[in-house]
Formats: sequence, C-alpha cells, structure tokens
Amino acid sequence: MAGFRALAEQVRNPRLVAAQRRTALRKCLERFAPYGHRATWHHLCTRAGFATQDRDPDPERLVAALSELEEARALWLAYEKEFAARRRREKHDGIRQPSAIDDWHRRTWGGCDIVPCESPQRHPAARLAVVLRSMIAAMESGRPRRDCPVCGGTRFTWLPEPAGDPASGPACRECGVMAPASVLTSETLTAAGRARGAGVFAAA
Repeated sequence: MAGFRALAEQVRNPRLVAAQRRTALRKCLERFAPYGHRATWHHLCTRAGFATQDRDPDPERLVAALSELEEARALWLAYEKEFAARRRREKHDGIRQPSAIDDWHRRTWGGCDIVPCESPQRHPAARLAVVLRSMIAAMESGRPRRDCPVCGGTRFTWLPEPAGDPASGPACRECGVMAPASVLTSETLTAAGRARGAGVFAAA
C-alpha cells in the first residue's frame, strides 16, 4: 500500500491523467484527514475550486489542494514529535497520570478526525494548518474557554451521537467544528447540552 509521500508524488506527476491524480489525492486522505475523510475532501475541493464529484479536475487545482494538505500534515507531524518527547520527559519525572490532552492525542493519533466537523459540508473556511494550530494551542493551554478555539463563536450544541463516536460532543454553531469537551468551560458545555439536537446551525 502506497504511503502519503508516494501518493503525493502521483498527484504531482504530469504523466498521469487528471483522473488518476485525483484518485491519488483521495487516497492521501486515508493517511491524513484532519476533519475526517469526507469533510476534508469537501474542504480541499472548495478551497482549490473544483467540484467534489469532478472526475477530471484541473491538475493545478489538485496540486493546490495537495499543498494545503501537506502543510497541515507537516504541522501535525511536528506536533506529534514534540508531544512524544514531552511525554517521555514527564514519565521520566514520574508524571504518569493521563491528562485531557493525552486523551485527545490518543484519539487523534495518525491524523484522522483531529478536528471532526458537524457534517461533511460544514467546516472552517481557513486553511487546514491554521485550524490545527488554533486547536493545538487551545488544548495545550489547559484553560477551558467559552468560545470556539477555531472561529471564536460562542454558541454550541451537543450532537446526539453515540458515545465514543468522533462526531459526538459540542459543535460550534458558526463553523461546525466539534470541540473537545475539555477545551470548553462547564457553563458552555451545559448550554450546549440544552441545545442538544436543535439543528440550529448557521447557513453553510
């Protein structure tokens, strides 16, 4: 099975037809998809300017989408490396009690569903790397907040999904991001619970 880098080379390979390069880009999302596969694909297509169902997109747009994905992946890999080094130091110092960020990192290891979204069509408009950087900073701060760490919105609703589902939890009504519960204040979580299943999201 080809890895991310080999697939990225296929996306950039001018000797391949556009359909093959598109397929390679889709397969890249099996290795790294911050919003989940479908939402990340929708995001990349929207930002690069081609339709999600376009089987023969402009190769330059495919490369633009890949570049954004690679930028976010490089940021995430650097974070995972720093996280692993920090945990080694903490264990050496006798700090073994898992924290909220440890739990979040376990669930997002490998780069899929790092910042899950309310639906495949609802996700932040900013570049993936910008969104990841904001979420990482919010988690590492260790200070619960009242607003969305991605867009600053203050209205959340708790999606009624099964426990443990990547798409369960408090969703920002503005950008659709599912924020880890540990990053929000208890008051914000309570308010999100009251809005459970309300379906009152801003128009995409």
